[in-house]
Amino acid sequence: MDIQQTILNLRQELNLHNHNYYVLDHPTISDYEFDIKLKELQDLENNHPEYFDANSPTQRVGGAITKNFQTVVHDYRMYSLDNSYSKADLLDWENRIQKVLGNVALQYTCELKYDGASISITYENGKLKRAVTRGDGFQGDDVTNNIKTIRSIPLQLTGTNFPDKFDIRGEIILPFAGFEKMNQELIEIGETPYSNPRNTASGSLKLQDSTEVAKRPLDCLLYFLIGSNLPFKSQYEGLETARKWGFKVPNEAKLANSLEEVFEFINYWDIHRHNLPYETDGVVVKVNSFQYQDELGYTAKSPRWAMAYKFKSEQVSTKLKSISYQVGRTGAITPVANLEPVQLAGTIVKRASLHNADQIEKLDIRVGDTVFVEKGGEIIPKIIAVDVTKRPENTEPTHYITHCPECETELVRSEGEANHYCPNFYGCPPQIIGRIQHFISRKAMDIEGLGGETVALLYNNGLVHNYADLYELTVDQILPLERMAQKSAENLVKGVEKSKKIPFENVLFALGIRFVGETVAKKLAKHYATIDALSQASLMDLILVDEIGDRIAKSVIEFFENEENRIIIDRLRSYGVQFEIIEKINLNATNKLSGKTFVVSGVFEQFSRDDLKKAIEDNGGKVGSSISSKTDFVVAGDNMGPAKLEKANQLKVAIISEDEFIKLIQ
Repeated sequence: MDIQQTILNLRQELNLHNHNYYVLDHPTISDYEFDIKLKELQDLENNHPEYFDANSPTQRVGGAITKNFQTVVHDYRMYSLDNSYSKADLLDWENRIQKVLGNVALQYTCELKYDGASISITYENGKLKRAVTRGDGFQGDDVTNNIKTIRSIPLQLTGTNFPDKFDIRGEIILPFAGFEKMNQELIEIGETPYSNPRNTASGSLKLQDSTEVAKRPLDCLLYFLIGSNLPFKSQYEGLETARKWGFKVPNEAKLANSLEEVFEFINYWDIHRHNLPYETDGVVVKVNSFQYQDELGYTAKSPRWAMAYKFKSEQVSTKLKSISYQVGRTGAITPVANLEPVQLAGTIVKRASLHNADQIEKLDIRVGDTVFVEKGGEIIPKIIAVDVTKRPENTEPTHYITHCPECETELVRSEGEANHYCPNFYGCPPQIIGRIQHFISRKAMDIEGLGGETVALLYNNGLVHNYADLYELTVDQILPLERMAQKSAENLVKGVEKSKKIPFENVLFALGIRFVGETVAKKLAKHYATIDALSQASLMDLILVDEIGDRIAKSVIEFFENEENRIIIDRLRSYGVQFEIIEKINLNATNKLSGKTFVVSGVFEQFSRDDLKKAIEDNGGKVGSSISSKTDFVVAGDNMGPAKLEKANQLKVAIISEDEFIKLIQ
């Protein structure tokens, strides 16, 4: 047998043993025998570098150093899930689904919700190509070298019927046993142990040395495949297929024929989850049929066809030591409870949110009280009740502060607002620093080499007073600052320069207009196309924009009426920051569908649904998510949703086929 074939056979055999051990939990050879075979393969590969393969089992031991993790745009956006905390929430969710689909018989896939770090892994021709973190859902960090060290992730798929290219999503987790072992080793050498498995798993993905990642007992549970031409038509079938291809798909998943069966699954795992070897905090319920998933679509943040049911959160009691007040970048005051440290849901909790003055008054919370703290569907723990039976004598009711803790300006509270605000928008240090920190953030200007602490350092040293000042910084100004070396200073200036290419919708979000989040910024940018057009829009103009309400419209107008804001925008423009949408030239674009609104429903032969929607927009049309009196056409494919068909007929909206649509744009 020639050398190349020997190498290929060894790789195939070792991949099989890896799968048996780490996925099936059923090893067929000893660790010693495995190590001997791995050493044999390493020696052959070292002596014959012409047969190198990045997906060889020998590459799992690590060794690659990643100084900077490359940002990669996801081929398919990674959405977050809407949360529910009661069975009534799930019933309401099903009612919303049925309104869209038309009271069809539904199946649901029930899966445990794993508490780990989300990952998207791309396979091409059956081989692991790339692994990218969730990031902001649109783009994440390339952590391929580190992911390859996790032995439950196949480098080469088994079988032959997989697509040429697809993504599989899952959670990188750290099982309890491995986490406890890691902590015990740290304690033995006098180091501080890790706080919880989830954060440790997430942090492991960003270690620069993959050799260190390989030492950690990370695992990967996979649960969702996405791509074109997938050889299955439902979520549950996808899970079964993924197992056959060699992926570690949890066996706890179940196909439910009704919400009653979903509730049975939830009730069972609410009790038995404590017996699992890893953290789980709920159940994810998905509409099983891909066709129905397509019909239901997405909101701005979440799929309409999936819901996360969160198990009742843990509660602990501890003592309230003091209340402090934080000032946010918009001037909102947030009261924070400082607590006696207490263990809660795997972390040590020292602080908790008190939300606002109304919440403090409602709970009648006082310094010295014994309080109940909960960590439910929120990252920040919150106080939910006071144990008045343990209240010390002579305690005083809490009086909410009347002046800003940072600049002493008298606080205001508008009618209908939950929070108090410091109105010193341009003179209160935390607001200024917060706005600049928001401006540089990843979803905004994404300025490399500049972090939140450095922003505070620049402000406190008088180098910046607003975010426009960043574009006048020089290396010589930055160098004298604490912890700043030549390279760091140069990278900061380069990062600021590079941000001038950030698109208008991100710039608009970066400006920090109150109530204008990422999604609203994209809608406004797309509608108005330039900052000048937006700044001149009237209240009524703004309200007529899709999903822009009275509160957002007023905030936008107030922002542009402020002279200092206008000066800052003029400065940013002079530095070359993008204040208009730069349209990509589409040679196939026309205005044939201008002024027409389309709704897409069903399965198509010549287009994917996304391609069909793009064709509508490329030809001047607008894509609607639901049928209304403003809808001009419904493009109907096979298996059109019955609810949409009924609604279209009621409103007498024209229903056209795929071929008829093509004729419209020819």
